[in-house]
Amino acid sequence: MFRRNHPLARALQCLLLCAVTVAMLGANESRFNRIGHELMCSCGCGQILLECNHVSCPDSPVMIAELHQQLDSGATDTAIENWFVAKYGPPILAAPIRGGFDNVAWIMPMAVFLLATIGTAILVWVWKRRSGAPSYAAAVQASAATTPEDPALRERIRRETEYK
Repeated sequence: MFRRNHPLARALQCLLLCAVTVAMLGANESRFNRIGHELMCSCGCGQILLECNHVSCPDSPVMIAELHQQLDSGATDTAIENWFVAKYGPPILAAPIRGGFDNVAWIMPMAVFLLATIGTAILVWVWKRRSGAPSYAAAVQASAATTPEDPALRERIRRETEYK
């Protein structure tokens, strides 16, 4: 398609080389960031491991070094997370594991929101029916029966809007 020394061919080759280089340089670092953001710091600060800004935190440097060791050993992401859970317990995970009773932590917020929305809709419907508020059709019918052409209505409007 292109000649060998064509400038557009050279530009496409450079662009492809840059894209591959950028993708390969951050491969291990992005894995470190991903797993490090899935773990909590065990010092009790309640922050994500890689974001722990607790001054003189005794735990985060140790845990980060352990994470590097696990990554260097070639373990899978799941194996690394399981290793941290075995050492520090399930609260070390920033999000619960899917499966078993932990599914409740994923399902309950959505279920409570949906039930609250449905309950609110039912409550409004019941209150509207109980208050005896006229329906839209009844309101239109009532407004059509009293037009401004009615002399009694015109007189009442004039009296109520009269400046005193």
